[in-house]
Amino acid sequence: MNLIPVIDLMQGQVVRAVRGDRQAYRPIVSRLCGSSDPVTVARILCDHCATHQLYVADLDALMGRPVQSAVLRTLTQALPRLELWLDAGFATAQAADALRLELGSAGRQMVAVFGSESLASRPELAQCFSGARADDDGVLSLDRRDGQHLDIAGCWDAPELWPRRVIVMTLERVGAGAGPDLETLAEVRRKSPSTFVVGAGGIRNPEDLAQARDAGAGAWLVASALHDGGVPRTSG
Repeated sequence: MNLIPVIDLMQGQVVRAVRGDRQAYRPIVSRLCGSSDPVTVARILCDHCATHQLYVADLDALMGRPVQSAVLRTLTQALPRLELWLDAGFATAQAADALRLELGSAGRQMVAVFGSESLASRPELAQCFSGARADDDGVLSLDRRDGQHLDIAGCWDAPELWPRRVIVMTLERVGAGAGPDLETLAEVRRKSPSTFVVGAGGIRNPEDLAQARDAGAGAWLVASALHDGGVPRTSG
């Protein structure tokens, strides 16, 4: 199972995500990184996990402010092999297309993450992963908090519209040390057995990772367990 490190960006800094309460996030304090600088943190986390994939949540954009385009450009310039999975609160496929154009060369490293909490409608869900965009390899994030689906567009109930890769994002477990949400992972796998499922939230240690792998996760998004020293370095 692959580990995909996560950085949460707010006002140009990496912050610590806890239970999806974005207003309460504070600059990261980490055993791995002595800085909240995005490039420094990204480089250390990717090296620790032996990966070139990085998930970035642009919290400014998710809370209705402008996308942190300058920070994203700096990340891709510093890490030219990076595959940048970006959740910037895209409500439509056109919004992701526009940002990719705005980023210029950096946009070629961007994999758009469309969150169910942000997508505007079921037709927009269909637009994201069909037609000319079917080969773009975008990612759908199925978001939930405290047992409730965050899903205006009805993404959870439309597996026929899902792309190849789907994230199961259990927000109340993010940064909470509560263990992975394997029940929801199993629910999504039952709906679409052929989908590559990426878990998010709750990982504390290698035992959690082993359970997630055995439950059928193809990858897991990890942040707090890396910063707290719970997940050892991956041999490259």
